[in-house]
Amino acid sequence: MSADPLPPLPFGARLQAAMAEYGPLCAGIDPHRGLVESWGLTYDLAGLERFTMTCVEAFGGAVAAVKPQSAFFEVFGAKGVALLERALTDLRDAGTLTVLDVKRGDIGTTADAYGEAFLGTDAPAAADAITLSPYLGYGSLRPAIDLAHQTGRGVFVLALTSNPEGAQVQHARLADGRSVAGAIADDAAADNAGARSRGELGSVGLVVGATVGSAVADLGVDLPAMGGPILAPGLGAQGATAADVRSVFAGALGQVLASSSRDVLRAGPDVSSLRARAREVATQVADITAA
Repeated sequence: MSADPLPPLPFGARLQAAMAEYGPLCAGIDPHRGLVESWGLTYDLAGLERFTMTCVEAFGGAVAAVKPQSAFFEVFGAKGVALLERALTDLRDAGTLTVLDVKRGDIGTTADAYGEAFLGTDAPAAADAITLSPYLGYGSLRPAIDLAHQTGRGVFVLALTSNPEGAQVQHARLADGRSVAGAIADDAAADNAGARSRGELGSVGLVVGATVGSAVADLGVDLPAMGGPILAPGLGAQGATAADVRSVFAGALGQVLASSSRDVLRAGPDVSSLRARAREVATQVADITAA
């Protein structure tokens, strides 16, 4: 009689190990028209493929995580999505974690289907983690979060984004006085309680922009207690400084996974230059977030 298979290692634990080995950087693959053409490529399926696979070759085995932006593949239809699936598979084969930026959020059977599409055991576009939007209520994310825990994958929930319009919802106050962003962090903390009790990084993370200024403190968003990783866009091209990062994420610097796309991708199209820039940024972020 064969033994039951071991449960998958949680995403949070795998990410924590990858950040320790490679530095806390999530390199983006954002093949929008301007970047693709800046590499001297045509903005068509052939250019998309060359851009994407150059990034896969440069980042695979070199950074903690890679974040493809799904929209820039979906715009090319089924063939673009097939290329995205190929990139995710190749990065997985290289031993590199992937965070698929899809920002899904829905209810009922639709939420179940979105979860299976990206987090299920047999998902065609399987990623190690995906981004989720909680603005149909954090509870609407339950199918994806539960499935991620079952399959050893993770999620990053939008909490405090850097776009000005986000404040209209994220800064709003609930009847109990908590901000919407603070309540989302509290819910994530509850989902990460088991991991925290084991001294591990949780698998439910938040997206918090490095450019949000004093919003984390002003809104009572308890990032250290949340216990999961913090996907933090804003370094480099978006203007966040080292001082901004230390201020915004005070007390939670060890949880920060900085997301950088344009700052790294401008080093292309040469594979070695792209890889070197990613490693350089990873080192810079490690220095900024060192306790």
